[in-house]
Amino acid sequence: MQNIFEIKDEIYMNGERFQIISGSIHYFRVVPEYWRDRLEKLKAMGCNTVETYVAWNVHEPREGEFCFEGGADLCKFIEIAQELGLYVILRPSPYICAEWEFGGFPAWLLTKQGIRLRCYNKVYLNCVARYYDKLIPLIAPYQITKGGPVLMLQIENEYGSYGNDKEYLQALKDMMAGRGITIPFVTSDGPGRQYMDDGYLEGAWRTANFGSKGKERFEEVKKIIGDQPLMCMEFWVGWFDHWKMKDHSVVDYAEHKKSLEEMLERGHVNFYMFHGGTNLGFMNGSNYDDKIGADVTSYDYDAPLTEDGRITQKYLEFQKVISKFREIPKVEFTTPIVRKAYGEISLRVKAGLFETLDTLSSPVRDAMPLSMEELGQNYGYVLYRSTITRGKEIGSCKIRGGMDRAIIFADGRQVEIRDDDEMDRRDGFTLKEESGSLDILMENMGRVNYGPEIELQKKGITQGVLINGTFHMGWDMYSLPLDNVEKVDYSRGYQEGMPAFYKFAFRADETGDTFLDLEGFGKGVAFVNGRNIGRFWDEGPQRRLYIPGPMLRKGENEIVLFETDGKAADTIRLMDEPKLG
Repeated sequence: MQNIFEIKDEIYMNGERFQIISGSIHYFRVVPEYWRDRLEKLKAMGCNTVETYVAWNVHEPREGEFCFEGGADLCKFIEIAQELGLYVILRPSPYICAEWEFGGFPAWLLTKQGIRLRCYNKVYLNCVARYYDKLIPLIAPYQITKGGPVLMLQIENEYGSYGNDKEYLQALKDMMAGRGITIPFVTSDGPGRQYMDDGYLEGAWRTANFGSKGKERFEEVKKIIGDQPLMCMEFWVGWFDHWKMKDHSVVDYAEHKKSLEEMLERGHVNFYMFHGGTNLGFMNGSNYDDKIGADVTSYDYDAPLTEDGRITQKYLEFQKVISKFREIPKVEFTTPIVRKAYGEISLRVKAGLFETLDTLSSPVRDAMPLSMEELGQNYGYVLYRSTITRGKEIGSCKIRGGMDRAIIFADGRQVEIRDDDEMDRRDGFTLKEESGSLDILMENMGRVNYGPEIELQKKGITQGVLINGTFHMGWDMYSLPLDNVEKVDYSRGYQEGMPAFYKFAFRADETGDTFLDLEGFGKGVAFVNGRNIGRFWDEGPQRRLYIPGPMLRKGENEIVLFETDGKAADTIRLMDEPKLG
């Protein structure tokens, strides 16, 4: 049945006042086998709507190659929500932030000559238009005006925190409307007047994002939006973690309960996040404040549902508040999910990166280092290799434009590790002979997802390497996106203290959710049955990686670790509890 959804002085559904109580679940952060479970639990907390971003880099990972299947099957996610009687808010703007790699932008945008992001730039908008040619016709049939569950679409995301180009916002709206969107449009910004004014487009519903003081924030917003209804589009009930934080972010929910009740007395709310999920693969984002702050693999967010979908006390407390405003439905959870501890697993084989390098990558030769994007690569690592003939004593080695982390090797031994704010250091090293080898392993730790640095996200070495004050030329560059770890040759040998691959295997009589404990290992990335499940780092705060049960199989399972810093152990453990702090 087609419903009539209207945004006037208030929200109306079929002529009756309707209150949106929504929660954020990002389909791309949850394995599709668990979508129904997470949506059932959303409904059971009392929500009637689910909100999700749409991540462009998930759907067009390579230019002109589109994916809407498997974990990228947005339509299936919407259909499950509708089956459960949930409405949907979609945020399909090209940029999403979301602590997601590059704010959702595909990395290949950085290769476009003359491109400027998030403004009325024809190069950029032509790329958006091609993406919308594929995306919008897929979601248009799910609009509430056509009998679907989708209530509204967001034009851009917190645009007032970035810029003020109204022509750009109008272009995005026109693109969506021209491809069949007839439902309302919405903007969401911080509650300050400048943010909301700069991010606003006439005709759209203006909403705000904040995490506390619900009554006061709504009063501030009301002065700005006038007779529009009040909604907190992102009610921040938790927060994210980045590497090297002392502890996992945990937020006291007492203030949130108070704010939630105050907001539901006057308007509408969307929990950000209801369920965070996981930054699988290399898809974590980063923030930037004088240096990069890369987000951890877990996007637990201290949300009402844990990373692996467990109900928390915060969930139950929010449910009590919501029950004052609507009847909590009875919901049967239909997806059997168990936690499993498979125990300790011993190392089977290992191989050094340098020893098996030629099975994973072929070199590209150039006088000067090329960026990752110039090499046609989006994520992972690049190894830059050269020969130095400047005597045994190298007084200084300076990396210009190094993004984001460099491990320097001289004559095949590690001599230094540099973070992004240390690339200009002039520290040198000593070679064994008058000439020797220089290798620099550069890691892309996740592109910045928020702020003006978003346009400065080419990775690898973007300018050059200065040896004793002058440019060193003549480089072989090995792309290492690590999408082919099955090609590692474990017969090639291994050198202690160097980057290497470690293979483990175990049998599972029953599959279940488990947590990979990597005590003794340094920094790197883990693969389960060939799938990249994310980064690890002994700096913390995350100490174990979540492995969803659907990634395992009954019988033999394989875990491969790529470790960069030369720290390794002979065992790993699969536990039945997370360890985020």
